[in-house]
Amino acid sequence: MPATLPPSIFNDVVGPVMRGPSSSHSAASVRIGRLARDLCGGQPDHVLFEFDTEGSLATTHESQGSDMGLFGGFLGWEADDARLPESAAALRAAGIQLEIRIATLHDPHPNTYRLTLRKNGVEHRLIALSTGGGMIEVVAIDGAPVTLYGDYAVTVLDVDGDGRSAAAALAARADVDDVKITGSNPVRVVVCAQGFVAEAVLAALPAVRRVRRLAPVLPVRSRKGLAVPFLHAGEMVRRADPATRKLSDWALEYECARGGIGANEVLEQMRKILAIVRGGVQQGLAGTEYKDRILPRQSHRFAAMLQDGKLLDGGILNRAILYVTALMEVKSSMGVIVAAPTAGSCATFPGTCTAAADVLGSEEATTLRAMLSAGLIGVFVATRSSFAAEVGGCQAETGAGAAMAAAALVELMGGNAAQALSAASHALQNVLGLICDPIANRVEAPCLGRNIAGAANAFACANIALAGYDHLIPLDEVLDAHRQISESMARELRCTALGGLSITPTSKAIEARMCGSGGCGSCS
Repeated sequence: MPATLPPSIFNDVVGPVMRGPSSSHSAASVRIGRLARDLCGGQPDHVLFEFDTEGSLATTHESQGSDMGLFGGFLGWEADDARLPESAAALRAAGIQLEIRIATLHDPHPNTYRLTLRKNGVEHRLIALSTGGGMIEVVAIDGAPVTLYGDYAVTVLDVDGDGRSAAAALAARADVDDVKITGSNPVRVVVCAQGFVAEAVLAALPAVRRVRRLAPVLPVRSRKGLAVPFLHAGEMVRRADPATRKLSDWALEYECARGGIGANEVLEQMRKILAIVRGGVQQGLAGTEYKDRILPRQSHRFAAMLQDGKLLDGGILNRAILYVTALMEVKSSMGVIVAAPTAGSCATFPGTCTAAADVLGSEEATTLRAMLSAGLIGVFVATRSSFAAEVGGCQAETGAGAAMAAAALVELMGGNAAQALSAASHALQNVLGLICDPIANRVEAPCLGRNIAGAANAFACANIALAGYDHLIPLDEVLDAHRQISESMARELRCTALGGLSITPTSKAIEARMCGSGGCGSCS
């Protein structure tokens, strides 16, 4: 599903900073849970989850972290909170009653969360979507349609009458960005602003029956009059000859406009992301342990054989394989990662980029710009297609990650924007149609192998782009094909664990073993 608002590199692409197996499940659900908590004015007494049998969550909400994230969100936690693995026990300890219902609801989006919450005898309902990479969209509150993304402070007013008087008074205020009227009996006035509507202002409004406040959950806010210089690669290159500019120049221009901040602030935010990635690589190489995972630690063996010269000479690619493996092991042990663009593909771009930077001896400023270049490729993906495997299979996750990594490698080598776009186009063409079929319903395998393959894809495509190979199909058109393939891909092949490797006898045996050992929510 193409993004409605202009994507932000730090909202949609390089982030969130999180724990858990899946950004679409674990991080998005934390954000949805936090908004639901706000809707009912604090910790709820009772929560009903409803998942559609025709979507992805009916089969994956436990094993891929949706339950964990929602529980943490209801408790007011962030997506990188160290307590998240124990959120189910914390929910019970807090006295929150829980009910999960699987039903045929015919929801149009595969990642639809239907929540009914009660607090002090009052019912609140929220329907939200996980749209990929940790991004969300709230589509209904108490049955009334809304469009909220978590990028504003939202004040929801239940009013008597038709709401037009209150809405007009609020819309006239300079500190209010947007006002919408929705619903009936009661009518709701939904106010988006940089801060909540002040009590004094509310007191002056007519016929306000109830007020609820939803705090923003995204790092980069939206604002009135938000405009970006371009949204698609084709629009960008019409502004100047891409052979004369770096892709990072355009990335800086874009994110400064999207976030309303200066270039130094953009670079500082990316510097924080780089520090988290480097910390993750170090943690992974030092060794990770976690009971509830199917793959053991493996990066140490690769590191030892690489050190002893017992592997085929791969240069940068071997270092990338090592870093990618380390980051994936951190993810699978519930360590802190950056979803870039997703948790399932959290290592393809960051691991490849940092490995190449280390081998090349790149200065930090060059590495930061390479990461921004990757982020801009992600913006183009988010605008024209999707990162969500539930929407488009693994072509949406490690496919996008490989395209981002290829552009980053071109930038590290001093290539121009035309070469970076070519590398991204090549890389994405190579994985069109790649399905998502997690073994044992876990985001570990074949995810590790596909992140590693994404690194190899990126490495090859960066080199052929630098050598002038013709990618033939412009990136925008490749992304359109990417979206069209997503729309025609069978549900069983889109992260539902109902097809491909997921249903092999070995995969089912591993899943049964993990469940029998208490490693799934239904058994614990």
